[in-house]
Amino acid sequence: MRIKKLMGAVALVVALTVGATGCGSRGGASESSGAAKPSDSLVGISMPTQTSERWIADGANVEKSLKDLGYKTDLQFANDDIPTQVSQIENMLTKGAKALIIAAIDGTTLTDVLAKAKEQNVKVIAYDRLINGTPNVDYYTTFDNYTVGVQQATSLLTGLGLVDASGKKVDGKGPFNIELFAGSPDDNNANFFWTGAMDTLKPYMDAGTLKVPSGQTKFEQAAILRWQAPVAQKRMEDIITSAYSSGTKLNGVLSPYDGLSIGIISALTSTGGYAKGSLPVVTGQDAEKGSVKSIIAGEQYSTIFKDTRQLGAQAVKMVDAVLKGQEPETNDTKTYNNKVKVVPAFLLKSLIITKDNYKKELIDSGYYKDSDVK
Repeated sequence: MRIKKLMGAVALVVALTVGATGCGSRGGASESSGAAKPSDSLVGISMPTQTSERWIADGANVEKSLKDLGYKTDLQFANDDIPTQVSQIENMLTKGAKALIIAAIDGTTLTDVLAKAKEQNVKVIAYDRLINGTPNVDYYTTFDNYTVGVQQATSLLTGLGLVDASGKKVDGKGPFNIELFAGSPDDNNANFFWTGAMDTLKPYMDAGTLKVPSGQTKFEQAAILRWQAPVAQKRMEDIITSAYSSGTKLNGVLSPYDGLSIGIISALTSTGGYAKGSLPVVTGQDAEKGSVKSIIAGEQYSTIFKDTRQLGAQAVKMVDAVLKGQEPETNDTKTYNNKVKVVPAFLLKSLIITKDNYKKELIDSGYYKDSDVK
């Protein structure tokens, strides 16, 4: 009997030891898989186009930051062609990418390829543009896009003399004639920009202080597909011909992007007959070099500066965290619903840039060299 008890005790100890060893092995494997070495991990970076200097800079910033941490990278530009972007992302997955940073051309067209990413346990970071209609986007980093729209409208009001630099209403004279432009309807951010801007301008429009002679006040009328400057220029020319041919003066243009602003200004100086020194107040976004030069020259009035160094750094932090099995930092878990889920986001701050502060915010901060914009 004592021998049987002794044998039973030994068996129990052996079983517990084997069980404990098995648990330790699983836990170790989990920890190891959640903390792969950067040198063993490829990160795919998918940017929408090289036709904008902004996206070229974004891609370069993100790639350099990842390489500085030791990651392998695959940077691709899709040149505003959706099938090309899908194919490039598929190739990244084939190459064994562990994470993807994607600035989508059309945020509704990546559902199938991101389902493949999910099957391979690849983490997906939406970069500046929200990816819609899929549960397979893990995190999102961008700027506070509604606030960007507010800032664009505020700078328009400031240029017209209706509010001061802080956004406080002043006793400016009106009415003023303005025209409205919106971004690409397939870019989720364009709706945020438009809503922020219109919420800011509507009280002035309702009061008659601001008028839109073309009558085109809906997003669908104002939207410019793919943010294309020639399309914006053609629309501005058409508006001038139809609504301003009798000599009506245009006082301001809400433009949501510097590339569009350049096209709009071209239309104003050609079809509109405006001299470069007496243009309407024209807004913008992205602080592209060409538009900063235009602001300095007294042509474009303002732009919204979104420091893409910060945006790239945040995306890299997110990737680094998820590939190490950690939870990335976010500061918004309510705003960005992609029709399937609310995507946890980190929102960055933007600034209004005019001729008065461009040097402090763009040159002194090291974003540009003085020679870049002269």
